[in-house]
This record gives sequence, C-alpha cells and structure tokens, in this order.
Amino acid sequence: MKDRWRPASMNLALNLALHTAVAVFLAVVAHAAAKEKPVEENRPTLPAPAPKPARLSLSEIAAFDPRADYAYGAFQRGYYLTAFELALKRADAGDSAAQTLIAEIYDKGLGIPRDGKEAAAWYGIAAKDGNAQAQFAYAMKLLTGRDVAKDVKQGRLYMEKAADAGLAAAQFNLGQLMLSEKPGAAGFQEALPHFRAAAEAGVPDADYALAQAYGDGLGVEKDDVQARLWMAKAARGGLRVAQVELGIWLANGRGGAKDEKAAFSWMSLAAQSGNAIAQNRLAKMLALGIGTAPDNVEAAKWHMLARRQGLDDQWLNTFVAKLDDADREKALEAVKRWPSG
Repeated sequence: MKDRWRPASMNLALNLALHTAVAVFLAVVAHAAAKEKPVEENRPTLPAPAPKPARLSLSEIAAFDPRADYAYGAFQRGYYLTAFELALKRADAGDSAAQTLIAEIYDKGLGIPRDGKEAAAWYGIAAKDGNAQAQFAYAMKLLTGRDVAKDVKQGRLYMEKAADAGLAAAQFNLGQLMLSEKPGAAGFQEALPHFRAAAEAGVPDADYALAQAYGDGLGVEKDDVQARLWMAKAARGGLRVAQVELGIWLANGRGGAKDEKAAFSWMSLAAQSGNAIAQNRLAKMLALGIGTAPDNVEAAKWHMLARRQGLDDQWLNTFVAKLDDADREKALEAVKRWPSG
C-alpha cells in the first residue's frame, strides 16, 4: 500500500483475519430504509449475518447486483473477507470511501479486535480527502476525545464540512453544537436551519428538536399545532421520548383534538421499549381507564416495572396497596415474565 494512505500501525493490523466491510454504506442504506417504516410495526432489529469464510468471485458479485460496486455487493452476500480486500485495494489507490470503510471496520471491531486509534487514523485520512461520512465520524472523535486528542475547534470544522456536504446526521449535530455554544432562543434560531434540513432528511431527533422549538417558542413563534405535527413525526420515526410526549399531548388535547385511545397506544409502545416514564404514565392510564378499559393488574405491573427503574409514584403506591392479594400476586408474576408476558 502506498505510504501516503496507510497509517503506521496498519502494517501489523493487516496480518489479522479481516472479515467485514462497507459498514458506513450499510448505515446510510439502513437510515434511508428506516424513513419508510412506520413505527407502529415495531419490528425488531435483525442481527447481522454470520461471517462466511468463503470468497466470492467478481463475476458472482456482478451477477448478484451489477449496479452495486464489488465491495458492497460482496458485503451484501456476506463475503466479508472478499469485501474487505476489494475495499483495501481501492483505499490503496486513494479512494476516500474505501478508506472510510476500513476505518469503520476498525472502529466497530467487525470481525477483528477493535482498534480505535487505527480507525481514527483512517477516518482522518478520508476526512482530509473530503469524504463526508469520514468527516462526520472524525468530528465526533475530535469532539469527544475518543481515540484521539480532544479538539473541539477542529471537530466543529469537520462537522461543518460534513453538514455542508448534506449529511443529515452532521446537520443535526451541528445544530446541537450551536445550542451548546449558545443556549436558549438565540441558539435555537441559529440552529433551526440545520435541524430543519436534518428533519427533512428523516432524522427523528431533528423532528423532536423542531417540536421543542415550536412548543416552547424557541427561535420561532410558539405554535402548538406545528409542534404536535413534528412530535408525531419524531414518534413515528421511533424516538421514544417523542412517543411519550406525544401520548401526553394527545391525552391532554394539546396542539389538536384530544385522543385518549391514540395516547394509550403511543404510551404502550414506549412502555414496551422499557421507557420508565412511559411505564409510569401507562400504569396511571390503566388504573383510571384513560384510553382503555381499567385493568388493575396491568396497572400494578407497569408501576412495578417503572419503580424497578427508580421511578416511584406515591399515588400508584397507594393504588397498588389497596388491591387484593390475588391481584398483587398476578401483577408480580407478570413483572417476572416481562417482557415476554
């Protein structure tokens, strides 16, 4: 490999059996796919396929999908060693996308022991060559000091470059940086264009940021109707905190019509994910029959689950204490079975 592209520690690392590649491309594809999936489906994340030791010929890769580049096609088939070797050849020739893939392998420890410093070196090379994914990843390392010396100024610069290239995650994080530098309405006003761009690209956290801006009148005129629309979008994108808040807004009729059944559905979804606040609110809804028929046993179960996470509630403590022994025992058994039952 040409010395210009290879970090010094790479020579030793290349002796390891490297089996995985193209994780950055996968992340982009996964993000684009996530925008199209309604959160109501609540589908579990499938594990990555197990690494396959066999190699795949270029003709077989092309037959699989002639539109995809060979490295990505090999990864899609699960032939990670072939994919890495192809990416390595491209990285050696100065391909910043391939360099980013190699960085991702080291950063995630995909098929090899994790090597954060090696990952940072590759990200740095690709970032300097203008790869937006690498710029974002390298910026995060510089901002947090993970695997590299912390350098907020340089990290912000690379985050700006990635955001200017249209990377949605970078746009959102740049907005967050602006808020940290300038809290309050003035910071929100400066960050809003970046949040809006990220939201339009399908980043649920950005949807939630806009919901907060409109709901509290930060950087924009207060507008609960707009806030609820953005909150619903964030909730549909799978953001648990947004699902909880949307449930509360729907139950109270804030920003639109009151809808207790929909509120119960969103609160249930967030509670099932393990969110303690949602579990607490769901317990009260079940105890009082809000959006659903009253169910003392289920109410007690969700209260116990929330309390197990440290969220206590005196009203619910009293409610459970008044239940008969049989119902309390049923609730305890349900807690033991949760989340399977």
